[in-house]
Amino acid sequence: MDYLKGCEAVMPEDRLNKVSCNHYRCEIEITLEILSGKWKSLILWNLSMHEVIRFNEFRKLIPEITQKMLTQQLKDLAQNELVKKTIYPQVPPMVEYRLTPRGKALIPILAAMDQWGKKFVDEFKHKQ
Repeated sequence: MDYLKGCEAVMPEDRLNKVSCNHYRCEIEITLEILSGKWKSLILWNLSMHEVIRFNEFRKLIPEITQKMLTQQLKDLAQNELVKKTIYPQVPPMVEYRLTPRGKALIPILAAMDQWGKKFVDEFKHKQ
């Protein structure tokens, strides 16, 4: 498990004191930890459909998310090198986000989750 060495640095900060990579029983737990929360997978999914998204565009694409939560989720995704943040020096500053290669590698997983979720909902509706 050499590829897990030092991974505490990219674990979500609020979990650093509680969890280290040595405590995971399975790498699926690490993936779930990094994608945990209501918004991260939705942010990544939107970035997969729009190559670049500006901060305010996220607010239009995901109107239910607060500015504070969006800021925090994007910060976490950037810290884990799933998203790249680019700030353009102008007034007001323009900030853009795009998927990194590591973030792009998650898209097939999210696509599979999307298909599974659609099938689950469809089957659940037919049971009622």
